[in-house]
Parts: sequence; C-alpha cells; structure tokens
Amino acid sequence: MSAAAATGHLGEGPAAELMASAYRWEVDLAPSLWPGLGLTDLAHSLMLIEVGVIPPGVGRRLVALLLELHALPANQFPLDPALGDAFTNREHWLAERDRGAAGWFSAGRARREATTVAYHLAVRSRVLMLAGELAAYLRVLLSQAEAHVATVMPDYTYLQQAQPTTLAHYLLGFGSAGLRDLERLQTAFRRANLSPAGGGSTNGSRLPLDRQRLAELLGFDGIVLHPRDAMWQADAPVEVMATVVALLLNLDRLAEDLQIWCTQEFGLVELADAHARTSRIMPQKKNPYSLAFVRGLTGELIGQLAAMACVGKTPSGQIDNRIFAYREIPRALDLAIATVRLMAGVLGGLTVDRALMARRAAEGYTQATDLAEVVMQAAGLDYKTAHTIVGRAVRLALAGSGGNLRMPLTAGLIDTAALEVLGRPLGLTEETISAALDPVAIVGAREGPGGAAAQPVRAMLRQIRQAMEAAEEWQRETSRRLADAEARLLELARSFEKDGGDG
Repeated sequence: MSAAAATGHLGEGPAAELMASAYRWEVDLAPSLWPGLGLTDLAHSLMLIEVGVIPPGVGRRLVALLLELHALPANQFPLDPALGDAFTNREHWLAERDRGAAGWFSAGRARREATTVAYHLAVRSRVLMLAGELAAYLRVLLSQAEAHVATVMPDYTYLQQAQPTTLAHYLLGFGSAGLRDLERLQTAFRRANLSPAGGGSTNGSRLPLDRQRLAELLGFDGIVLHPRDAMWQADAPVEVMATVVALLLNLDRLAEDLQIWCTQEFGLVELADAHARTSRIMPQKKNPYSLAFVRGLTGELIGQLAAMACVGKTPSGQIDNRIFAYREIPRALDLAIATVRLMAGVLGGLTVDRALMARRAAEGYTQATDLAEVVMQAAGLDYKTAHTIVGRAVRLALAGSGGNLRMPLTAGLIDTAALEVLGRPLGLTEETISAALDPVAIVGAREGPGGAAAQPVRAMLRQIRQAMEAAEEWQRETSRRLADAEARLLELARSFEKDGGDG
C-alpha cells in the first residue's frame, strides 16, 4: 500500500496539492508537539492495558515500539505529508514494524486528542520556562534598581522632562509589571495543566477509559471535564497569546525608552557592545539592535493575538481552531523565552551616565511642580493660582535667557510673575525658592508608599523580590513535579515492556 493510498471511507488518496499545503502545515507542527505525542501515546496505551482493553501480550509489543519511537527526535523521524499529520505518521511507522500492535494505537481516541494533549504538554512546559526566565530578568532589574537608589534623573512624560525621580524608582515600575506577568503565567499554566485526554471522540466513550489515570500518568492537576470542550477550547490560545503579548508589551516599553536614552541627544545610557550592532556603511554607528528586535517581535505577536481570535471564530468543532494555534502558541512562547533572556542581558550590561542624569534633573524646570506646591503653601494660594504663577515664571526665565533651560527660577521672577497674575508680589525669600529647586531634596520628599525617596523604594524592592522569589519557588517545584511524573511514566512503560506480558 502506498503512503498516499485511500483509507477508511475515502475512495482515493489525498491530492498532491492537499499534501503540499494543509498536510505539510500539519507535519510542520511536529517539532513542538513531538515529545508530548510520545508521552501521551504511552500513557493512553498503558491505561488501555490497565483497564483490559488492550491484551497484555500485544500491549507489551506496542509499548516497546512506543518507547523506541519516543526516543527518536522529530528531526530524525521521516515525516511524510502524504500520510497526513504527525499522529498518522507515527501510526504508519508502528504498522510497518508490527501491524497487530499498531491496530490498537488509536483505540478509544481521535487523532485530535493525541495532538491536543501534546499541545497542552508543550504549552505548560514553555509557560514554566517563560516564568523562570521572567524571574531571572526581574533579578537583574532589581539588582540595577538597588544600585541606583540614589541616582537622580528626570522622569519623562510625552518624552518631556517631568519631575526629578531616581533610576531605581523608574525601573521598579517595570518590576511591578513583571509581577503581574508572573501571575498571568501562573494562571495560564493552571489552565494548560488540565488533561483533555480520555474523552473518546466528542461525548465520552463506551470503553472504560480512565481519565483520572491518564491525568495522573501525564502529571496533570485534573481533567477538562467536558470532552468536546476539551478538544475545542478556542478561547485558550487567545488567553495564552494575550499573556505573552502583555509580557512583551511591558518589555517593549522599557526597550523603547532605553532606545531613546541611547541616542546622542539623550545619552543617559549605553548598551554593551555585545547587545549592539554596527552599520555596514556608517562606521560611527552603534545600533541598539537588541532593543529594536524586542519592539518588532512585540508587534508581530500582537498580530498573532488577532490571528488566534480569528481562527477561533468559526462554528464549533473545526480543525482550524486547533492546527494554527498548535503551531503559533508554542512558537510565541519560545520567542518570548528568548526575548526575556535577551532583555535580562541588556539590563545587566547597561552603562548608566549618573552625572548626566543628575545634570538633566536640574535642567528644564523639572522642579516646577514642587515649587508650585511651596508657593501654594507659603503664600496661602490655591494650587491653580500657584501653578499659573510658576508657569509664568518659567516663561519669563526662558524669554529672558534666549531659551536657556539652565536659567534658574528666582524669588524675583516669582514676584514678577505674581504681579502679572495677581497684581501683587508674593515676597517669598530666595532661600524658600532655592530649597524647592533641589532635585535631591525633591526626591527625598517623596516618602509616601510608592514614592521615590530611598525608604519607600527599598520597601518596594523587598516586596517585589519576595513575590518574585515565591514565583521562582513555584516554578522550580512545579517543574520538578512534572519531571518526576514523566520519569514515572517512562519507568512504568519500561517495566511493562520488560515484565508485562507473554507476547
């Protein structure tokens, strides 16, 4: 029988154009699903043997072949689009070696069950890896923040100087976002770590399939109860992709800020040479290639998020709900893992110009908000009036200095502005005004929860580190538990192969 021969109800084999397109697409899913296919095939066969569906003798031969197949990497397996997807390729491989054993391979399950279980295994392992990489990235971020608790710099909104802050306080905003990403990854893992196995086709099976045993063998925390829902969770890929996109958005915002700060016009930070790339025509260039890649990948996966929603928006029970997600979700997770690792390296190798940051914090009237608050309190004015006076004083300073952003605000300028606004001077002392213009003092005054002063910053450092370490412990323990489950499954299979039947 040729590989592309007719099977079942069909009177002829698949067309060449079908094999070259749709079947090729399904075969290309194999690398990410392959390890999980090996595990689910073993678990399903062992369960059927345990419940008496597969006779022990033929079951032993089947398990022996499945162990041999599980040890074969996807890139060494002769996948043939003429045979359809990876499941039917594996079935063909078994039949070439033992047709009697291969005849039991699909008992009690559809091919979509095998690939769906393998997809769950692929997603859960990658989500765990991504959580581990994100925790490692947060460690680097916290280390940089700890080193820059006293590094005063201007904060920016609309890329305009806003108020004096510290680099530590700025970075911790991304630390808080990283914790939310870790929480979302834990939720995604819990969803992926429910077993879709053992549901028959769409509504259960007349065979005594032990779904809880399958979940146990594969290390799942439980089962997806409804068999049809287990096979066609069109919302689940959207949720996972949205989790990845949210994480990358947080990385992207930091990467885009750093890319701007790397310019000669800002010059606040410099990437390590190892994370940059030269121009092949302009010798002076040091391009922040790593940061541009983060931005580009984020945009690409935002598009994939929309794609996951589109392929899920069909009548229920459709194959395109699955085959596109089963390729793109593992790929997105792999890319996110690599990108988080890249950003950790970028942050760890970053050079910060502390002196320039401090100078910039004293320029551009970043102190204006604090000065307005001092004017409000010292002169007994409402804030809007004080804000107007300080804004007018800034305008006067710039006009009188030809736009020099270093031109200081003085008590005299405040009085001139007050005359224009109120018709009278305020009479505040130079000492009162100058005290409000010290960036270090301004930062030190932010002592409330979440403020930029050293004490609340150190408190945030501790809180973020504690939450990150708890997530790290969850990731390590969960990874260990899944590795133990896989080891037990393989040991059970080897033991059965050796002692389980008479042949």
